[in-house]
Amino acid sequence: MKKTSHIAFLSVLSNSFVVILKFIVGLFTGSIAVISEAIHSSLDLLASLIAFVSVRISSKPADKEHPYGHGKVENISGTIETLLIFVAGVWIIYECIHKLISPEPIKLPFLAVAVMVVGAILNFVVSRIVKKEAERVRSIAMKSNAFHLLTDVYTSLGVAGGLLLVYLTEWYFLDPLIGIILAIYIMFEAVKLMKEAFPPLLDAKLSKTEEEQIMQIIEQYKEEYLEIHDLKTRRAGATEYIEFHMVVRSSETIDIIHDLCDRIEKQITQSFEQAHISIHVEPEQELKGYINMQS
Repeated sequence: MKKTSHIAFLSVLSNSFVVILKFIVGLFTGSIAVISEAIHSSLDLLASLIAFVSVRISSKPADKEHPYGHGKVENISGTIETLLIFVAGVWIIYECIHKLISPEPIKLPFLAVAVMVVGAILNFVVSRIVKKEAERVRSIAMKSNAFHLLTDVYTSLGVAGGLLLVYLTEWYFLDPLIGIILAIYIMFEAVKLMKEAFPPLLDAKLSKTEEEQIMQIIEQYKEEYLEIHDLKTRRAGATEYIEFHMVVRSSETIDIIHDLCDRIEKQITQSFEQAHISIHVEPEQELKGYINMQS
């Protein structure tokens, strides 16, 4: 997790540079779109800091107080990040409406455009690095962070294009109008991200595709057991928790059953690297009772 922590800190450094640059140029040029984008980047910076801290905490091993580990810290951080983005969107719209009522000219628009382009290039490169690591370690906090960086790329380029249009047409109302469009966009994306970050806090099961993948792996060994039931899954941060009941022949020895469980677990962890797997083994007599209970 040391590499993951370093990459999370890289996004903190890049965002800090971009935020300072955008705020300085936004205040100097008087562009509400640039200032709005600086606020957006400030939230990205906060998200990067939250991701950095949560990755370090969630990577801690389980202890007496937290026997299931610290993985949900990532989901909490992801939820906080999305709420912050939504609040910022409301604030940007409020400021833009005020600017629409009293539009003002923009000083040195090309300076603002240059800053937007530089920020977009820097965040694009960093977002690709963070996303690759997020997928490798299955980190929701880093995935959220990478997404924030990528939306910053799109919005920065959008603001740059809008400022060029303002310069060519002198339609100063376009500046706050771009800010409103930007705010609606990031609020919409915040809602989408919330749908991914929040459910694990309620112990929602893994996706249908993931559960089907798990069952496909288990069924590769169907000749060695009688039946599988009560599959339960959940996710906490980057860790998946998988448990199920496996009915085996009563004639099988403990050694054979133990070896079968080990092989199934090993196969599952090839697809879910940080999975915690619990297999409840039942003798075949239990199968009849389970069938009768289901009927």
